Amino acid sequence: MPAAAVHTEEPDPADSPPTAGTGPDLGGPPPGGEEDRSAVRSLLRLWPYVRPVRVRLFSAAGVAIVASCIGLVIPLVLKWLVDGPVADRDPAGVWLGGLLILALGVAEAALFGFRRWLVARPLAGVEAAMRSSLYRHLQRLPVSFHDRWASGQLLSRGTTDLQLIRMFLAFPLTFLVVNGTTIAVGCAVLLAQEWTLGLVLLAPVIPLVALCSAFERRFFGAARRAQDQVGDLTTVVEEAVLGIRIVKGFGRHRSQAQAFRRLTHELRGTELHKARLLAGIWALIMTLPELAIGAALVLGTVQVADGDLSAGTLVAFLSTAMALRWPVESIGFLLAMCNEAATAADRYFEVMDEPQADAADRRTAGAVDTARTADTAKTTSANTGRTAAAGPPAAVPAQRGGSAPGPDTSPPAADGIRFTGVVFRHPDTGPDAEPVLAGVDLHVRSGETLALVGATGSGKTTLTALVPRLYEPTAGRISLDGRDITDLPRDELRELVAVAFEEPTLFSATAGENVLMGSYEAEEHDLLRALDIAQADFVHQLPDGHRTEVGEQGLSLSGGQRQRLALARAIVGRPRFLVLDDPLSALDVHTEALVEAALRRVLATTTALVVAHRPSTVLLADRVALLSGGRVAAVGTHDELLHGSAEYRALMAGVTEERTQDAAGAAHGEEGEQR
Repeated sequence: MPAAAVHTEEPDPADSPPTAGTGPDLGGPPPGGEEDRSAVRSLLRLWPYVRPVRVRLFSAAGVAIVASCIGLVIPLVLKWLVDGPVADRDPAGVWLGGLLILALGVAEAALFGFRRWLVARPLAGVEAAMRSSLYRHLQRLPVSFHDRWASGQLLSRGTTDLQLIRMFLAFPLTFLVVNGTTIAVGCAVLLAQEWTLGLVLLAPVIPLVALCSAFERRFFGAARRAQDQVGDLTTVVEEAVLGIRIVKGFGRHRSQAQAFRRLTHELRGTELHKARLLAGIWALIMTLPELAIGAALVLGTVQVADGDLSAGTLVAFLSTAMALRWPVESIGFLLAMCNEAATAADRYFEVMDEPQADAADRRTAGAVDTARTADTAKTTSANTGRTAAAGPPAAVPAQRGGSAPGPDTSPPAADGIRFTGVVFRHPDTGPDAEPVLAGVDLHVRSGETLALVGATGSGKTTLTALVPRLYEPTAGRISLDGRDITDLPRDELRELVAVAFEEPTLFSATAGENVLMGSYEAEEHDLLRALDIAQADFVHQLPDGHRTEVGEQGLSLSGGQRQRLALARAIVGRPRFLVLDDPLSALDVHTEALVEAALRRVLATTTALVVAHRPSTVLLADRVALLSGGRVAAVGTHDELLHGSAEYRALMAGVTEERTQDAAGAAHGEEGEQR
């Protein structure tokens, strides 16, 4: 899909402040807790994105400061007008003063409008650049990250949180500077006019600072909680939309509505708590200055009556004080927006701080290689017999922690896929947990098709996911034609290896575009060939052929049709290595036979690893590997394992019986249709 156009240059990752690189638990507070959190520190991390537009942003702040200072000139004109033309009964002077005040007001309004024009386009570009960076980063994060994070949390960070950040850059950031400068200049003007009245007006400053500090600490927790709840709510909505068939099929709309209602009530309560905090601080911020202005008015009136102060000076003083009301009263509102933006920045960088797959490889290469060496030594000694059956292991290359070898320009040896002492534990489990794979030694010879067979939970799908590095093995080594997959750039690795999963995923695009995602270089004749091999001829009967939109998740198609498109996507690029995770499970008996017949032509020219549950799929393979308890229990041809492995016979017998029942059911169904 085309990337969104942005109006700013992309920030250099080197410009970003150093980070811990560890993400929080889903929905929890940012690392370090509230006591270590600084809103200023969080917001400063936005600088690499803001830097390309800093000139216009600083210019806008300067324009706004000038506009606010013009507003402070108006009280001085009023002082001259009252003490001069009004006192002297000079109509011409009154008209002149009125026109001057009008001109100052128009200039102030024009400058504020110019400020908004200055920041609108570049800040929209900043938001687009941040969203583009987030999307690109999400594509480069390991699959284990996406296993841990709810999609709704990621969606809310890419939409709601970025909108809050843009609003902060457009309004609160500028006006914190502008209003702070206006208050400082206004206080200087007040003290210059009458220092005793100025001190009366400045009396609330200390309690206001203390109140704002307490408000900032309390509001942060509420803002973070609300934004996390928005992410949870987004997750529920997304799951309900994607799973609408399940919701309707099981009549669970009431329970889903109750879950949604509960989350909305929680969010409503949090937002009301935020509103109460904001109302409390705003009431105090408005009340204390008003009391100070009232006290200054009484004291100033007494001074005018005693002849110690001119009426014009009192009018100018009170006009200046009234001009400062909005900058002072907006403090609570601006602080609230700053805290929301700071929590949004925290949530955004929680994702951006997660190490990308290649970065994580570099950071942990030495430690992982050490663990792999130790585990490989143990598992090799424990599995000598199995290693011999699978073929001699390839030599383990020098550890990446040592001196880097020169580039290998020799052509790769035709060694196929080799697993050597492969151990895998899920990243969120402890080192003492039972591994999913416990020392797998296996060799898929070049040009060979090897079927993986085993009971549910034996580790078949996990093993296939390790080949394209969707997950990283905890220990051991995987090589393709003699090259360690960790030494291959991921882009190159995934050009060599094509994958078709048991659960096919389609995108909101045309049928042809979904298939062509399997190769950058494939053309229309490759597309037609892949559709033919996958027996996906139904595509040609669609309203616009392969240019027909299949809708989100391909739900307009049947399960078997989606699976055939996924299979076509895997073979469209003529990959050197093919990994198929039970790619025919959703097909009926007749379609399966046709797909298998066509698939034999592809498998004859590639090295393939196929997860198989059906005997017909097993028969596509040259050899079969039986996985049991995360280990390779036996390797051989289908006939050899039938005669030599009781576990394999039991698996095939159970599948054959189930398949016979399915076929009988299909036959009865056909008879019913004919009748």
